[in-house]
Amino acid sequence: MSALSVPTASLKHPHTLSSMDFQNATSAVAAKSMRSELNKMIHSLGPEVSEGQRKAFKNEMDNFHHMFTRYLADRSKGVELDWDMVKEPRPEQIILYKKLASCETTEILDKLAVLKLNGGLGTTMGCVGPKSAIEVRDGMTFLDLSVRQIEYLNKKYKVNVPFILMNSFNTDEETKRIVQKYSNQNVRILTFNQSRYPRVNKESFLPMPRSPNDDSSGWYPPGHGDLYESLVNSGLVDLLLSEGKEYLFVSNVDNLGAVVDLNILNHMVESDSEFIMEVTDKTRADIKGGTLIDYGGVIRLLEVAQVPPGHIEDFKSIKKFRIFNTNNLWMSLKAIKRVIDNKELELEVIVNNKTLDSGVKVLQLETAVGAAIKHFKNAHGINVPRNRFLPVKSTSDLFLVTSDLYSLHHGELRMNPQRVFPTVPLVKLGDKFKKVVNFLNRFESPPHILELDHLTVTGDVTFGAGVQLRGTVIIVANHGNRIDIPTGAILENKVVSGNLRILDH
Repeated sequence: MSALSVPTASLKHPHTLSSMDFQNATSAVAAKSMRSELNKMIHSLGPEVSEGQRKAFKNEMDNFHHMFTRYLADRSKGVELDWDMVKEPRPEQIILYKKLASCETTEILDKLAVLKLNGGLGTTMGCVGPKSAIEVRDGMTFLDLSVRQIEYLNKKYKVNVPFILMNSFNTDEETKRIVQKYSNQNVRILTFNQSRYPRVNKESFLPMPRSPNDDSSGWYPPGHGDLYESLVNSGLVDLLLSEGKEYLFVSNVDNLGAVVDLNILNHMVESDSEFIMEVTDKTRADIKGGTLIDYGGVIRLLEVAQVPPGHIEDFKSIKKFRIFNTNNLWMSLKAIKRVIDNKELELEVIVNNKTLDSGVKVLQLETAVGAAIKHFKNAHGINVPRNRFLPVKSTSDLFLVTSDLYSLHHGELRMNPQRVFPTVPLVKLGDKFKKVVNFLNRFESPPHILELDHLTVTGDVTFGAGVQLRGTVIIVANHGNRIDIPTGAILENKVVSGNLRILDH
């Protein structure tokens, strides 16, 4: 991913003049051809399409073309980051959470709205539909837990914090159906859709879809950086401002640690900041995560894909880059409106290479929501405790959140106080556990892991009920073998391999 804007004087241009002339010429042709194809799609909209829908589609295609031409410009210049200008953030650019004032007043909650990024599908975990509909704890889904948190917040403090979902065309229909079950809860749910952009054929540089109604494989949601444009265009920013809301707390729907924090909200108000990014200390498991840097005296988000090849190891170093972005973000609604209305937003283009099921290679041009930090006044990071970053990206993560390592309190997961170490165990489950349904079938009940440091499991392995795992446990069932860990077994600093089956008789 790329998330950094850099001054022209500090850029390195590896292309020669003649190659740049060629690139510029081909870029101009590609931009013109793309514009022509997009216009054809706009004009192909039939009479059944309302004027509002027609305008919205044209606006999306115009925004996409703007991003496409920026991508072409970057490509022709061959712009490269000047690593010598990359510095650690200054002390005032990263505030320690423990230094924040404790907030006793709750009136500011009436100025808050909470937004979850809900555009992703559960396909990587073998599930159909929105990822937010996957059950993660005690029969409750990501959405259930989020709604329960906001409902409890509203009830406890007698406030009305709205809950907003940014859906994609992949998740919108199913999400709207799901949220109907919360109609009797003390929480107001609002939804809007992020943009739908056409994938680009890597060979022809033309859009994959030929008409607005072509199947979904030709389209994609352009990353969470699309939040700003889509939120303003949906009318929700104006609506929220009219209701006295001033602040927005944004996070990924699969981060179970991203709960409303009064101290951070209060700090945002007191420091007159328009944008706050929560960062946390990096571990060896987080070496690819984006980080905040000082670049020419300005705070910026730096992602691994932007780093010159010769400096990748520097970027991954825990010593030089000690923090990473959790994607928990606090924003001023007024500032979002200003930045969009004044057309100030220029987020760096992220190039995502994909291969369709048909074998066709395509480009997806995306942006990252955190990259906007450079556009907001008094923007800075807050180094928060690790418990505010609890993502569930895989069944290895699911293993942790379903265990006795955590307990559930009004939709919020809290670390078991009996856990001696402040960090969570490192867990690596093999391909046999990759899909949620397979993962669930391999455990009679979640193992007890309060004293676990490291777990690696590969091959055909199952666990009985009440298994205890302590220290470092490695279980390897080689091809053709199967290992059944018996009910009540205690494994402490053990390596189990070969073949082990407990048969009923």
